[in-house]
Amino acid sequence: MGRHVHDPPETGDGSPLLVAVGLALAHRRGGPPVHALRGVDAVFPRGGFTAVTGPSGSGKSTLLHCLAGLERPDAGTVLLRGREITGSAEPGLTRLRAREFGFVFQTANLLPSLTVAENITLGQRLSGLPADRAWREELVDALGLGPRLRHRPFELSGGQRQRAAVARALVHRPSVLFADEPTGQLDSRSGARVLDALRAAASVYGQTVVMVTHDPAAAARADRVLHLRDGRIAAEAAGPAASVRALPGAGGPGWPDPGGGTGAPEGGAG
Repeated sequence: MGRHVHDPPETGDGSPLLVAVGLALAHRRGGPPVHALRGVDAVFPRGGFTAVTGPSGSGKSTLLHCLAGLERPDAGTVLLRGREITGSAEPGLTRLRAREFGFVFQTANLLPSLTVAENITLGQRLSGLPADRAWREELVDALGLGPRLRHRPFELSGGQRQRAAVARALVHRPSVLFADEPTGQLDSRSGARVLDALRAAASVYGQTVVMVTHDPAAAARADRVLHLRDGRIAAEAAGPAASVRALPGAGGPGWPDPGGGTGAPEGGAG
């Protein structure tokens, strides 16, 4: 029997969930082609937290966009659970992204006219995905957003807006969470709380997290780091978090403390 959308993803057991084979993409804007990806091969294990790092222009965000079906590569293949998604027609890709993927970007992109609660569930409602009220309440409580659900984005700090974006990305329990510079506009305390949530999504709930970041401290929260340079994977290393990742059936650290995460209060920018 297939997994229901509102069921948790399969336990993180290290088996491949998302695979990239030979991804290549060149941007053409009137001049010579700019090669963003040059034959990238990568495997993203179920329940793993992978950070993708590298200098500006190395292909980090392009890789994320190709993995998520937001851009089509010129060559190569992306497989989800062994099924190729690269050549899917756009309507099918749209449905797949709504069902299987969650997204967190550098800016929260909350709709200003909606409350926090409405923003969190908007994508789920528009996609016709079933709601899981108990999970939504657990998620909101874990991210410390309970007192803010009736507020609008302009009434929140930057860190609160980004945590609302994390809740929106996780509310339908996606198999893969893509995060593109999720702490890029946050102070260190607020960023730490967002990273706590991403860490828990992988360690506790078995979701596969792929995060693009320039920040070494953010990358250190991952199980593994892929370093890109000139459109190729130049290095791969285990992240410091690899040794503390929860094992199946062994419990785990749980969600971050909604009262502070790192034990320090959020600053005004958070």
